Amino acid sequence: MVYADLPRLEERRLSDDSIMKNALWASGAIATAALAYAVRGRSATLLADSVYHGVRSRPAIALTFDDGPSESTPALLEVLDRLKVPATFFQCGANVRRLPGISRQVLAAGHEIGNHSDTHPYFCLRSPAMMRRELARAQAAIEEATGVRPRFFRAPYGVRWFGLRAVQRQLDLLGVMWTSIGVDWKLPSDRIVTRLLRGAGNGAIFCLHDGRLLQPRPDIRPTLDAARLVVPALIDRGFHFEKISDILCPTKN
Repeated sequence: MVYADLPRLEERRLSDDSIMKNALWASGAIATAALAYAVRGRSATLLADSVYHGVRSRPAIALTFDDGPSESTPALLEVLDRLKVPATFFQCGANVRRLPGISRQVLAAGHEIGNHSDTHPYFCLRSPAMMRRELARAQAAIEEATGVRPRFFRAPYGVRWFGLRAVQRQLDLLGVMWTSIGVDWKLPSDRIVTRLLRGAGNGAIFCLHDGRLLQPRPDIRPTLDAARLVVPALIDRGFHFEKISDILCPTKN
């Protein structure tokens, strides 16, 4: 080897280092994206048993409402009663303990109640023991208030984490995500309607909110207005509305 070859070898070494760094960066980016999808992807089942749509052979849609019960829930019950449609309410245990009578009103009106954790925390980086406490306390609160033990669970913010699968199985809960979410906690009613109409299809599960986390007396007027508009529009298109238990297993209910 002569000294004239040294710059060429150094250039090759730097090129190899650059390739390795790029490869490591790409691998890290792929791993991060995969984890993000597993945590919050609507169709992801890596971290917990979950569904995001019902049977697609029937023109049925499920309305679901999260974060209740709240002082605003009775107004929504009136809207649903006038529209003659059932829904599934994923309730927070802390709100059920605060408003057990409203939780009973939901059930008495013919709707279904699911588990939405106790205090609506993010589950990212949390322990299985913490997640179990959240789900178990909500189960107990709902059962004490209504006499019914939920069969379905929706993770707060749609976020799942390692260990949640075992917790759900211990408590006999199936996770339910959504086909289309209204983002009704911040959007006006016309934009909520647009999102839901765009996401309509056989077996679709719509996610709306009759509460705002654990906030007392939340303003859910955009949700109410959207429900008044969306339901008749989709009935005109030939759809009908069902609870989660019916849209998932129509022959068993």
